[in-house]
Amino acid sequence: MRILIAEDQKDLNKVLTKKLTAEGYSVDSCFDGEEALDFLNMAQYDGVILDIMMPRLDGLSVVKHMRASGDATPVLFLTARDSVEDKVRGLDLGANDYLVKPFSFEELMARVRALTRKSTAENSPVYEICDLRLDTGSHSVTRSDKKIKLSAKEFALLEYLLRNKGQVLSREKIENNLWNFDYEGGTNAVDVYIRYLRKKIDEDFSPRLIHTVRGVGYVLKDESD
Repeated sequence: MRILIAEDQKDLNKVLTKKLTAEGYSVDSCFDGEEALDFLNMAQYDGVILDIMMPRLDGLSVVKHMRASGDATPVLFLTARDSVEDKVRGLDLGANDYLVKPFSFEELMARVRALTRKSTAENSPVYEICDLRLDTGSHSVTRSDKKIKLSAKEFALLEYLLRNKGQVLSREKIENNLWNFDYEGGTNAVDVYIRYLRKKIDEDFSPRLIHTVRGVGYVLKDESD
């Protein structure tokens, strides 16, 4: 999943980016509200983490612009303000959640997981197809009840495929979801990670679930149905 962080405290911004990246998210970050709107105009995100007090344009104004333009991307506010009035104002403008500084990163991650789950048609943190099961809560994957160990990026790729099972996903769409604007990897990065994933979840199992659609991309489906 792809996350945008807009936080003007550079040290906190850096730590948040590092933490979310380590958890398998694709992360873009910026330091003011106008930059945040620029990023939102250029890419589709699964969630946005917004500081309220930012230069040039504050977080409340960013959310107001988002909702006015029809952008329903889930928003989590970070703020030092903990008054009921401030929380109500942010939520009334269209924010989905509110976290007061200082906060624990464990709580932040739980809030982000809840936030991004709400942006999908699935409310459950568990995704399944055939005998393959991915649990976002425990960050675990099994197939035929056998535990499968995945890297953070492999897990993110599999989750994205499962969230869109049965749909053909282009390489560009997968790349945009899993990597940020700073990514400088090779043009075949998606193919490489699909190969890694196939080796772990398909090679020793039947039926095969990851299928190539020539000239287009990939689709996760159970052809035995």
